[in-house]
Amino acid sequence: MRFSIVTAFPDFFHDFLRTSIVGRALRAGLFRVDVVDLRSFGKGAYRQVDDYAFGTGGMVLTPCPLEDALDFAGKGFVVYPSPQGVPLTQDIVETLFRQEHVVIVCGHYEGVDERFVEQAVDVEVSIGDCVLTGGEIPAMAIVDAVSRLIPGVVGKSEAVTKDSFYGGMLDYPHYTRPASWNGREVPEVLLSGDAAQIEEWRRSRAVARTLSRRPDLLSRCGLQGYLRGGFYLAVEVPFSAADTGRIREWADLCEGYGAVLLLFFPEGPEGGDRAEREKFREELESAGVKKPGKVKLLPSFEHLLRWVGEKEKKKGRPMLVDVSGGEPGQGGGARHWLDLKRFILEEGRPAVFCFRAGDGSKTGDGKNPDRYDVRMIPLQGGRLPLGGRIAAVLDRFLGSR
Repeated sequence: MRFSIVTAFPDFFHDFLRTSIVGRALRAGLFRVDVVDLRSFGKGAYRQVDDYAFGTGGMVLTPCPLEDALDFAGKGFVVYPSPQGVPLTQDIVETLFRQEHVVIVCGHYEGVDERFVEQAVDVEVSIGDCVLTGGEIPAMAIVDAVSRLIPGVVGKSEAVTKDSFYGGMLDYPHYTRPASWNGREVPEVLLSGDAAQIEEWRRSRAVARTLSRRPDLLSRCGLQGYLRGGFYLAVEVPFSAADTGRIREWADLCEGYGAVLLLFFPEGPEGGDRAEREKFREELESAGVKKPGKVKLLPSFEHLLRWVGEKEKKKGRPMLVDVSGGEPGQGGGARHWLDLKRFILEEGRPAVFCFRAGDGSKTGDGKNPDRYDVRMIPLQGGRLPLGGRIAAVLDRFLGSR
């Protein structure tokens, strides 16, 4: 990967590119940074690169030297740090990491001519709601953030994948020796040597920190790896809606997101007799639907509750979520999916999202609404077909950024 930094003040980068992790990675040839001196393309005896703004205002970098410097740097994805840009997030950092060549144009004084921005810049980014003297410090931040994703730059890849924002959540707290400092103790679990307990503590602390400091991040993060227990989709399948093709699609979706699909039959005559259920089970198996550990066929909702309860007995009673497909005005006390996401994390229990195949106006078990812990406000006003609701729930709750 290659970075080109266009700047009127190249000395800014002298120590940055020779120090610490970035310096070691550059010496090892893991990526490349070219600093392009904008003044080399300036006009006149003084190599002028700026001029007075039309109207009133200060000095602005002119477009001609910028264009020449960009041509010299070569074709790439052009980034312009400015207070008017979108906030620099891990999403943008990962986008830049996917580019072969990133060109960062450092503004100065009052900025750069807007015509150059319109013609040449792919994205404007801001590192915060503040104004700096130039784009050199943001350029360093961009190079530092993107280079950490390059294999080998950071010694342990796990250190990158568990950083704040990488998985959507904030990072957990870190401690080192001494175990006691100024009357403050390191949490005992970190001294226990029990890897499973330490991992559970880190997971819970990351969740608590995100909920208290940056709850806005919940819309961007998946719950996989932060849930205490599994994530299940329970679908009631009447024989009238027993389409093995559709069920295979649901199973593939669940497998892709790391969820477990639980199929159960309706109570009463609609559920058929035992022979019919066995025949249906055989049809699913022959269609390749039953995947070990990913799809479970159960004769009733009560059997489903017992099966999940036994599987998750060490993680607490599962939270049952009725995923409604009804009209927007239905279901007092229902929660928006984003609020439900927060609620599930706060409760710290395994989650079972309950759907019903067939009639799209009903989901879960409409005959027994009291059995659920919470109901979710219908997605798209309940107009989505079941497959769409399943895909939307999986992506909104388990999907990565």
